[in-house]
Amino acid sequence: MQHDTMHHFSGDLSTLVMGYVVAVVGSLIGLACMARAGGEPHRAAKVRWTASGAFAIGGVGTWLVHFIAMLGFDVPGANVRYSAPLTALSAVVAIVVVGLGLSLVALFRFTRPRLLLAGVLTGLGVAGMHYLGMSAVRFRGTISHDPALVAASCLVAIVAATAALWFTLAVRTPSGSLAAGLIMGVAVTGMHYTGMAAVGVALDAEVPAPTGTAVFDLVFPVFVTSAVVVAVLLWVLLATGDDAVGEPA
Repeated sequence: MQHDTMHHFSGDLSTLVMGYVVAVVGSLIGLACMARAGGEPHRAAKVRWTASGAFAIGGVGTWLVHFIAMLGFDVPGANVRYSAPLTALSAVVAIVVVGLGLSLVALFRFTRPRLLLAGVLTGLGVAGMHYLGMSAVRFRGTISHDPALVAASCLVAIVAATAALWFTLAVRTPSGSLAAGLIMGVAVTGMHYTGMAAVGVALDAEVPAPTGTAVFDLVFPVFVTSAVVVAVLLWVLLATGDDAVGEPA
């Protein structure tokens, strides 16, 4: 198949920088929620903090980063549109699967096999969100993927997510939390651009004109929703700071 030209940084590298910063911020908030979950004596509180962590890491630190990175995606000569339902579904998948991974280390007794399983689930949640999000892309042509690079992108996500979870559990210092957030930022952005390196596009004039939403029409609702999530999570973390003192169960 003849592949046509595409751009991942149309304009400049600002989408890469912005995406990495958002990935780190979302991850830091999520990992802070996980630290709170580990210090809670009651299971119900652990579940609430774990759910908050899933929204921060899966929703903000993962899905929003994919969305930001896709602002730089362009196929010259093609009118690119997105399926809004599939885009929204990819956010749900990221939050739910990442939440399952986080639950394994927050709600059950720590073991190395459980940590590895949590890392696999969290990493696959990140990767699954990416490829589901890519399936939402519409243009007059087709998208193909290099299987080896797809596998590499999943491996990047799994290894980095596992390392970040280990940092969260093993290191209880601000520097350790920062390192975990930086690693998760690498997991998300590294997985995204490795996955995008696997993409090939082929324009086809016989394909019907795409229907769907232009990426910039999604910007306002996506960023407003994400800002509200971040603000609420930060408020909860700060408001409960003095009360979240306890021994890990």
